[in-house]
Amino acid sequence: MGCSSSLPDRSSGRLTGLNNLENSGVPDAKNLRVKLVLLGDSGVGKSCIVLRFVRGQFDPTSKVTVGASFLSQTIALQDSTTVKFEIWDTAGQERYAALAPLYYRGAGVAVIVYDITSPDSFTKAQYWVKELQKHGSPDIVMALVGNKADLHEKREVPVQDGIDYAEKNGMFFIETSAKTADNINQLFEEIGKRLPRPSSS
Repeated sequence: MGCSSSLPDRSSGRLTGLNNLENSGVPDAKNLRVKLVLLGDSGVGKSCIVLRFVRGQFDPTSKVTVGASFLSQTIALQDSTTVKFEIWDTAGQERYAALAPLYYRGAGVAVIVYDITSPDSFTKAQYWVKELQKHGSPDIVMALVGNKADLHEKREVPVQDGIDYAEKNGMFFIETSAKTADNINQLFEEIGKRLPRPSSS
């Protein structure tokens, strides 16, 4: 995993897009569980975002993710809903692109990441959005994330480009810095707020 190696979560259970059934089989609107996949070019900081969110750590000597890695984290929203994110961090290298559908199939959330200093990574992010629109779940929650916001003096992708593309594609947009932790928790909180809630009837 880029940023650090991860230990697989020991909790069992099939990963489905949004699984919030308690043992009784009754949907619980206050305790959600969702499969989240990160997609984007190699080196944009996907693993660093996950590591910062799950462990509060940043590793500047991050290594390239091979295949994919899995981590989970639970957050509490202001309305007292808890959301358990089951996070699949995919490899960004081209040779692993064919594996990506295995990870985003059934995902309730997709976080598409690019590097604000790399126009090529922004182009690749747009490719992933199109792939998800064609092959992802129809009600998937998508977030477009411009990472490495701390490198603003090297910025090559204008903020407005991200905003415009996200709006055009029904996504929400945020810029983050895994290095400084800027907007990392806000990203996942915003995703949590946008998740569909089961009806109580």
